[in-house]
Amino acid sequence: MATNEIIDFVLAQYTYIDWLVFIAYGLILLGSGWIFNRRSATSQDYFLGGNAMPIWVVAISVLATSQSAATFLGGPDQGYRGDFSYLSSNIGALIAALFVAKYLIPRFYQFQVFTVYELLEQRFGSAAKRYAGSMYLFGRVFASGARLYMAAIAIAMILFGDIAAIHVVTAILLISVCGLLYTVYGGIRSVIYSDVIQCAVYVLAALAVLITLLTSIPADFSSMLAVLAEPGPGQSSKLALFKFDLDFTASGVFNFWSVLTGFVLLNIAAFGLDQDMTQRMLTCKSAKQGSKALLYSIIMVVPVMFVFIAIGLLLFIFYDRPDLMQVAGSAQVMPNFQGEPVTIFMYYVLNEMPAGLKALVTVGIVAAALSTLNSGLNSMSSVIVQDLYRPWQTKRYGKRAEQHYVKAGRWGMLLVAAALAAMAALCFYWQQYADTPLLQFALGVMVFSYSGLLGVYFTALFTQRGSQASVLAALVCGFSVTLLMQPYVQSLYLPTDLQFNLGFTWQLCMGSFIATLVCVSTSQPPPLQKHAPQPSLTLPNQ
Repeated sequence: MATNEIIDFVLAQYTYIDWLVFIAYGLILLGSGWIFNRRSATSQDYFLGGNAMPIWVVAISVLATSQSAATFLGGPDQGYRGDFSYLSSNIGALIAALFVAKYLIPRFYQFQVFTVYELLEQRFGSAAKRYAGSMYLFGRVFASGARLYMAAIAIAMILFGDIAAIHVVTAILLISVCGLLYTVYGGIRSVIYSDVIQCAVYVLAALAVLITLLTSIPADFSSMLAVLAEPGPGQSSKLALFKFDLDFTASGVFNFWSVLTGFVLLNIAAFGLDQDMTQRMLTCKSAKQGSKALLYSIIMVVPVMFVFIAIGLLLFIFYDRPDLMQVAGSAQVMPNFQGEPVTIFMYYVLNEMPAGLKALVTVGIVAAALSTLNSGLNSMSSVIVQDLYRPWQTKRYGKRAEQHYVKAGRWGMLLVAAALAAMAALCFYWQQYADTPLLQFALGVMVFSYSGLLGVYFTALFTQRGSQASVLAALVCGFSVTLLMQPYVQSLYLPTDLQFNLGFTWQLCMGSFIATLVCVSTSQPPPLQKHAPQPSLTLPNQ
């Protein structure tokens, strides 16, 4: 599509009301960027916000970081295909948050760490910190790249009218550049306040879609509930919150047993071992405030996810129940865009969205993408600088000025932005081959790095065993075990009749269990520390 054709298409897609929405969003970004993007004098200010961030702001930032374009697009898709069972995963999130608040956050504050992987340095030595930090970077490129891809493919459909590779890549670059420019100077402080704004934007967009759907369905609320409770012959209730069937396949990842096992591990890793989210809690004044921010975010995520899943349930009525819509025909809609399958939510946006609301949904997708992207840029840069670059510089040149590391952090952001953009482009082909629902795809890619990290931290917290060699072996083993359980890898080494379908939560259970066994297989004396006491299982008072 030529440049003139693209401009004509975009102009035809949106009304003057839509353009007013775009202008308002642009002004909000410019204004908030000017207010919050003050230059940081030290790396502690750049990466930790001077440990002065308010609890409520941090809580919303954690919420926004845990949500993403995958939630914005995948939440409605989950509701349309399934039911409310994904909400039950927040039980696992609450259990995980209590674990992190008790065993991890106090230690991070005790040792005044910049990154969560510095805790391993106290236990196993500096090499363990580098190994864990590198594994986080590798896994976060996968996870954040997948989320960036999901936003980009939606933006390409809305702005360019197709999902040609060149336009998806263009959308990836547009989002990456916007995110980089917005956060490169202000550091984590601007990221957190940006998260609050972006969260408000995409939640407002979701509520607007929900209200529009409710008003466009010509049936009373009780009739809609009755249809969702009994959607059709052989179909289970779409209002189900808990599923107690013991299903180990990908279709059973949201059952109750998976929630109490795999989702607990997934959220322990996300809240306590993933710098992307843990960094937010470290910007609070104390461990107690950081723990409160985490718990508040879990409470807030429930109504937000409810809205996104409810949109999917209403889309089921809108497209699959012509009797309630009072229209002729009964054929189930096949959501596609130029012959390619898309989520039911994007199908609705492209075909049914009224003027003004289409722009609001567009900026909602952009807001969700920027929230996750900005988080990844700063957190990954902090690991690059604090865990890898600073120790190397100190060993080679001695102590250097703090402004040097602030500047290094900005260059780190640029490097991270390029890596995430490249991964997002790769996901364009990966997710289509995997044929996995968006929400499961986004959650599943996180398992690769989390398996090994969980094994290492369980060993560090609850045993006196492990060594630098076993830490590296556990990280590699956790990643490899998860990789070998992927369907597209099984076909390379297993005959067809021996291949199996295992949900990502159960993959995480197996991977972290094996990684723990590997990590505890050896032992070494703890390294001598000149400036920090050895960690013990006795936690400091909060």
